[in-house]
Amino acid sequence: MVYIQAGHAYTGTTHMALPAAGPQTDPEFTPQLPKLRSRQLWSYFGPAFVASIAYIDPGNFAANFDGGARFGYKLLWVLLWSNAMAILIQYLAAKLGIATGKSLPENCRDQFSKPTVIFLWLAAEVSALATDLAEFLGAALGFYLLFGPRFLLYGWSKTEILLVAALLASVCVFAILALELWGFRKLERAIMAFVCVIGVCYALEMVMIRPQWGQVAYHTLVPMLDGKSIYVAVSMLGATVMPHVIYLHSSLVQPRRREEDTGPQRQRIVLRLRHLRFETIDVFAAMNAAWLVNSAMIVVAAAAFGGHVLANPIEDAHRTLGPLLGPAAAMAFAVALLCSGLSSSTVGTMAGQIIIEGFLDIKFSIFLRRLITLLPAIAVIASGLDPLKILILSQVVLSFALPFALIPLLLLTGNRNLMGTFTNRRPTHIAGWVTVSIIVALNGFLLWQSLLG
Repeated sequence: MVYIQAGHAYTGTTHMALPAAGPQTDPEFTPQLPKLRSRQLWSYFGPAFVASIAYIDPGNFAANFDGGARFGYKLLWVLLWSNAMAILIQYLAAKLGIATGKSLPENCRDQFSKPTVIFLWLAAEVSALATDLAEFLGAALGFYLLFGPRFLLYGWSKTEILLVAALLASVCVFAILALELWGFRKLERAIMAFVCVIGVCYALEMVMIRPQWGQVAYHTLVPMLDGKSIYVAVSMLGATVMPHVIYLHSSLVQPRRREEDTGPQRQRIVLRLRHLRFETIDVFAAMNAAWLVNSAMIVVAAAAFGGHVLANPIEDAHRTLGPLLGPAAAMAFAVALLCSGLSSSTVGTMAGQIIIEGFLDIKFSIFLRRLITLLPAIAVIASGLDPLKILILSQVVLSFALPFALIPLLLLTGNRNLMGTFTNRRPTHIAGWVTVSIIVALNGFLLWQSLLG
C-alpha cells in the first residue's frame, strides 16, 4: 500500500506513525489509511488535469514548434526535466491546499507581511496577465487557422478575422466557465475532455510523421544547450512550469477537502492523508500526459521542419503540414490549438480570480475577470502585432515570474506550525530549492545573454 506523509511517498505496513505534533497532528494518534479503491480514485481525478491544460496551452505550441523547427530533437530533454519540476511543484501546491484548507494566495496573506503580500500579488498578476494573453491569442489563432482562409477569399484582412475570432473565443470561454454554476466536477470533466482531444490530435500527428525514435530517446535523456538555444529553452521552461496554476491548484482541491471536513479531528487527518494520496496519483497522471503532448509537439516540428527557422512557427506549421502529411494533419493541428486556447484561457481566468481574491481578500466575479483580461489581447490583435512573438515573449515573462510563486510555496510547505503532519521532509524540500535555483540560474543566463546582445 502507498502512503503519503509530509511530502514523501512510500510503501509500508497498514499503520503510519506521524511526526511531531503540529496543528494537523495528535502525537498519540497513529492513523490507519484504508485500502486504495479504484472507484474512489476516479472520483478524485480532476484538479491536476485542470492544472495540466496550462502545460499544453498555445504558448507551448509556439515555444515547442519554434524549438523543434530550429534545433530538431535537441531540446526534448528540457521538457523531461520541466515535467519533473512540474510534478513536484503541483504536488506541493495540492498538499498546501489539502493541509490548510486555503489556497496559496490566502496562505501568503495570512503568513507574510503586507508589503510582501502586495509584491507577490503584483508578480502573480503579471504572470496571470501574460498567461491569459497567450492563451486568448492562441484560441483566436485556432479559429483563424480553421476558418480564416475562407474569409480571406472574401476580402477580409487577417486582423479583422482575428478580431472576430477573439470575440467568438470569448463567448466560448464564458460558456465553459458557466459550467461551474452546475458544479465544479462538470467543469473538471469538460477540461479533461479538452485534454483528451489534444492528446488524440497529437497521437494522429505522430502516426503520420514517423520520427526517428532513436534520436528522440537520445535527446530526451542527454542535455544539450548553447547560447543560440537558451532563449527558446527558457521559453519552453516558462511554458511548461506555469506560475498561475501553482496558485490555482491549491484552490482546486478545496471542494473535495471541504467534503472531508466533518467528524472528529483524527478522522479528518486520515481523510486528508487519503486525499493527498489520491491527488498525488492525479498529479502524476496529468503531468505525464501533458509531457507526452509537449514532446509530441517538438517531435512533429523536428521531423517536419528540423533545421529550418520558421518565421511564424504556428501558422507556417499549419500551412506546411497539409502538403507534407495531408489535410488531416493540418486539421488536427488547428483543432488541437483551438481546444488548447479555449480550455487554457478558461483555466487562466480561474487562476486570475483565485489570485486577486486570495491576496486581497475580496470577492471578484470570474466573469468580470474574464471581461477585463480580454482587453489586452484585443488591443494586441487590433494593433497588428505578430501574435507568435507575443506568445513566445509571454512564456519568457512567465519563467521570470516563477520564483515569486515557488519561493512562498516552499516556505509555507516547510513550515511545521502551518503544515503539521504534511510538512515537507528534507528530500522534498531540497528538491524544491534545487528547482528554484535552476529556474533562477536559467533566467540569469538569459538576461546576461540579452545584455551582451
